[in-house]
Amino acid sequence: MNRASHHSSTVGILVAIVAASAAVSVSAYPGGTPDFQTDVSPYCAACHSSLDAASLQGAGERAEKEVVDRKHLATILAAEKGYGELSEADRQTLVAHIKAVDANSTIKLEFPAQVAKGETFQVTVRVTGGAGPVVGVALVDRPHRWYARSATSVGWKVIGAPTIVGPDGSPQTEWINKRPERQGRNITYVNVTGVASDAVAGTWSKSKIIFNLKAPDEAGDYPLVGAYFYGTEKASPLGYEEHPIYGKLIRGTYTGKSGRVRFTPTNTINVR
Repeated sequence: MNRASHHSSTVGILVAIVAASAAVSVSAYPGGTPDFQTDVSPYCAACHSSLDAASLQGAGERAEKEVVDRKHLATILAAEKGYGELSEADRQTLVAHIKAVDANSTIKLEFPAQVAKGETFQVTVRVTGGAGPVVGVALVDRPHRWYARSATSVGWKVIGAPTIVGPDGSPQTEWINKRPERQGRNITYVNVTGVASDAVAGTWSKSKIIFNLKAPDEAGDYPLVGAYFYGTEKASPLGYEEHPIYGKLIRGTYTGKSGRVRFTPTNTINVR
């Protein structure tokens, strides 16, 4: 093989590798965090948009750039990225489908209003919607994209592994069991798999997660907030393209900001 043909072959191989890597990374989104079983903070979700500027209070003008209308929907309506392949009517329909996903994607915490010092109790997190196939759920200390920390930072302790109940009502252990048991599976963040909402049919997945928390040893009022990480575009037939190898690839790609971070209000539990 001469030098020119060898160079051409090498370039071709590199291009193929890069293309395959890109396809894999795109297909993995929104696939949750299959390889990361640990506490998370919502600041890392740069591919997500915020539902309102309140979760970015104090961020000034940048907060407005992070909200759904500007960060995600405006890109669709402007026919940028992969959205240019859709007609104007289809882009409007896709936006309507995405708004339906957001309207039906909820997170709610169930917990006792008061517990004793050092008491172990349950917190149940119920989530609906999310396009799937995976959603993420976390317990944090405040409803803020950049300032929230794990709920353990204010004194709560997680006892044992969270119980994850998927949309089919069955317990899920595969994700949490990837974390070595000797490292402790008492974390404040989980993935729920098997999520499949449909904005056209108006059907929305439902799941729940049960955390066993231990109260702080000092009396007082302690905050607890739920954070919900979900995707939107795979709930609409206009939001993705079918790849023969990688399946559904979202139209806006990883940089389309089609994910979301939703918080519960700040809940307060009294420790007596």
